[in-house]
Amino acid sequence: MSLKINNISKTYPNGVQALRDVTLTVPNGMYGLLGPNGAGKSTLMRILATLQVPDQGSIQLVNSAGSVLDVLNQKEELRKTLGYLPQEFGLYPNSKAEDLLDYFAVLKGIIKRTSRKEVVEALLKQTNLWEVRRQKLAGFSGGMKQRFGVAVALLGNPRLMIVDEPTAGLDPAERVRFLNLLSELGENSVVILSTHIVEDVTELCTRMAIINKGQILQEADPLKAVAEIKGMIWRRIVEKRALPDLQREHKIISHKLLSSKTVVHIYSEEDPGDGFELVAPDLEDVYFCSMAGHTGNFNKEPAL
Repeated sequence: MSLKINNISKTYPNGVQALRDVTLTVPNGMYGLLGPNGAGKSTLMRILATLQVPDQGSIQLVNSAGSVLDVLNQKEELRKTLGYLPQEFGLYPNSKAEDLLDYFAVLKGIIKRTSRKEVVEALLKQTNLWEVRRQKLAGFSGGMKQRFGVAVALLGNPRLMIVDEPTAGLDPAERVRFLNLLSELGENSVVILSTHIVEDVTELCTRMAIINKGQILQEADPLKAVAEIKGMIWRRIVEKRALPDLQREHKIISHKLLSSKTVVHIYSEEDPGDGFELVAPDLEDVYFCSMAGHTGNFNKEPAL
């Protein structure tokens, strides 16, 4: 199973170009779409979910037997095999989890009562909501609501799952539970995780793309992307007042406060001197290098 996205562009009526010739091949498993807020992630997710129409391009869902589903022209067929968890979704607060999931199962076409009961029970257990199945959704925490959203998205055993900014606003414990759930989903389908949180991609995804201002900056295996910049990331801890001088002298990719000091990371293919020490890179360094225009040699389509 793979998803082929070819030359997708989208400009809104106000003149904002949300996507510019986006081309990606998304293999089976967890795939991370990483970028800042406003980068075009949600626009692409809505197009894949058939909620918006691009100005140009094509999208194909190809199964293991080689049959092709045209996402843009076979929307009804795509929706039968689509699971979608948007960044924000409404729930009926006075409904009980079990009752509402049963209702959504009917809408998904699971008409037979016994079959529907089995599906609802299995999904509530899979998302760790079985013990609160008779509780009203108004009393659910943010993480519980997200997990309920996953249960709804999983109805019908979708071959394509789209998850948009799923961990934003979750506390650490709920985030871990949610990421564990997502990691299970990627075993049997194409799962696209759209996020601005680097750690989500680090912990879940075997492929990723970095997007900014509607354009794909890099497409890579996260581990290989980190390996590509090994020996090129340097760190120095400085007083905040020294930052402007360093910005003029070096290619700073990121800086953050640490106990009233500023930790500076720079990209350099040779020892920059000036008190910098070589550090082992991580995916956050890959992300900031990409945003700054320092890319490795891993802008390649995955072998399928």
